[in-house]
Amino acid sequence: MKFGIEFVPNMKYYELEYYVKLAEDSGFEYTWITDHYNNRNVYAMLAILALKTSKIKLGPGVTNPYHISPALTASAIATINELSEGRAVLGIGAGDKVTFERIGITWEKPLKRMREAVEIIRALHSGKPVNYDGEIFKMNGAKLDFKAGNIPIYIGAQGPKMLQLAAELGDGVLINASHPRDFEAAKENIEAGLSKAGKSKEEFDVVAYASMSVDKDREKARNAARIVVAFIVAGSPEVIFERHGISMDDVNKVREALNNAFTKGDWAGVGKAVTDEMIDCFSISGTPEDVIERIKELSKAGVTQVVAGSPIGPDKKKSIQLIGKEIIPAFS
Repeated sequence: MKFGIEFVPNMKYYELEYYVKLAEDSGFEYTWITDHYNNRNVYAMLAILALKTSKIKLGPGVTNPYHISPALTASAIATINELSEGRAVLGIGAGDKVTFERIGITWEKPLKRMREAVEIIRALHSGKPVNYDGEIFKMNGAKLDFKAGNIPIYIGAQGPKMLQLAAELGDGVLINASHPRDFEAAKENIEAGLSKAGKSKEEFDVVAYASMSVDKDREKARNAARIVVAFIVAGSPEVIFERHGISMDDVNKVREALNNAFTKGDWAGVGKAVTDEMIDCFSISGTPEDVIERIKELSKAGVTQVVAGSPIGPDKKKSIQLIGKEIIPAFS
């Protein structure tokens, strides 16, 4: 089992640098930095991290091919690969419809756009001139003027067709899920994509991009995850709740509580609306022993990398150190 960690660049560069260095020293192999227009620029932050770390692999988790051209993405991640001396990884997904609406972008043809973007990025990284006549993107002899190196591409996916595409084109898939049941459901589509490309399971990284909260105190850890879980619940489709046997009445209570939080500032109400069942399904939360047990279950379901996503724990520093001291060694 490989271990990654996710950070949002909504903090000062030196704070992000501190946490990523702490994660590297604690034994994490990957750090994924989120890419949203309203946070600090992901590549600017990755450039700093590339120069301030020595072992950890790093990249956007995830960028998108809607408001960022695949040519620019190819150049940016190749620059990070050069700065880090070969440690760059690229996480790319179809993006968030709600976010795009805020900046005036129409979320159209995600599968087609993703396929074309990944094909173009790989072609540019080959170092040869690229001629590409896609439905969405066109390239007429485009070429990078420096060596990109070998950069693994991870595709963010949830639905059946995107999972198949990720397995067909990617080196790994990033799945926003924390429960083995969700990975069992994804297995068939991942295998179909691998089969289409003639790839084996051994050469493909299945990543649980999970909400994680770890603390010696179980309740403290689980309570720290409540707000993050609420957002996951609010944005999940009905099929997910059917899979986990969660009632839509409970889901609607969470959505209503979030509306109240935004309009009236009642964030305590959000925490109360989130059930223990939701915390179990949509996060990996509890003591190190609880987390180890869940990761073992994920491994049996085909997961090969677990990413500790927000909130990580009630005390970020202590939780990172706790994961490094007690959880990662359990899978060495």
